[in-house]
Amino acid sequence: MSAEAAKHARQLLLKEYRGVLSTHSATMPGFPFGSAVPYCLGEEGWPLMLISRIAQHTKNLRADPRCSLLVAERGAEDVQANGRLTVLTEARLLTETAAIDAAAQRYYRYFPESRDYHRVHDFDFWVLQPVRWRYIGGFGAIHWLDEVALANPFAGAGGGEGEMLEHMNNDHAVAIAHYVEQEGLPTAPEARMVGIDSEGFHLRIGRAIHWLTFPATCTNPGAVRQALVAMARR
Repeated sequence: MSAEAAKHARQLLLKEYRGVLSTHSATMPGFPFGSAVPYCLGEEGWPLMLISRIAQHTKNLRADPRCSLLVAERGAEDVQANGRLTVLTEARLLTETAAIDAAAQRYYRYFPESRDYHRVHDFDFWVLQPVRWRYIGGFGAIHWLDEVALANPFAGAGGGEGEMLEHMNNDHAVAIAHYVEQEGLPTAPEARMVGIDSEGFHLRIGRAIHWLTFPATCTNPGAVRQALVAMARR
């Protein structure tokens, strides 16, 4: 049961791309401080954020890196009857050039508008390293989980994600449009594939991010190709 709950928790984290970051207030000690933040998942499957150095939550994290990220199903009519996930984490500032470059390459695909304010203003990449997970799948489906994150086999140097994305966006726009139609997603503006993981892929339509599930788990680029072809033929 815990393995199934972990899968559902992970998929919720993949489906959403924004949440509530709760930090320990440095200005009002003892009080939690909530902030709305966008995120994508990094190579380790951990939430990756780009936040301003002058933001209150950044000041809080520098004083105490312990925090949580709350993610809930978007558009839920009854929030208590739908899935939500609280990730208890320790925030870590990325300082090494290689790590920052890899994070930027990934994050810009998901949030291309962030490229400008990252360069002009004082923003830094932070990764949220999970400590424990609290997943609620609906009434009575409540779980404390220790292992949820799944490393992305295609991210990072030599993983092949960039090449697969470039190939799909440049050569298979018709297939992507078919995925959009299948899922009942908005048909305009044109969708772009921005991320691939072992369980599915992300499309960006306008400023919204949507995660679509593969028919089966993929552990290599060949399996991804077979999955995408199968989905295009449905």
